Amino acid sequence: YSSVKFEKTHQTYPITRSMSRAGTPTDNPVIESLIGWIKGDLKHYLKLHDFGDIKKAIEIYVDYFNHHRVAYRLDYLTPVEYRTIKGFN
Repeated sequence: YSSVKFEKTHQTYPITRSMSRAGTPTDNPVIESLIGWIKGDLKHYLKLHDFGDIKKAIEIYVDYFNHHRVAYRLDYLTPVEYRTIKGFN
């Protein structure tokens, strides 16, 4: 995350950058949890064992996560369904 290219690319998006201190993943448990879900789901549901095309795998996963994966915390709706019902889209 400290590369010049990453820094320049990051500036084009309206997000607040948050990075943990080295060796302390507990600084950001939400993103650490999400990364754990992604890795587990990529291996289990997408049967991805070779990370040759990780960019495409992440794109497939994001679509799956937003449009097909229901969540208990969202009343068993997908994130897109929940946002649409709640008027966020």
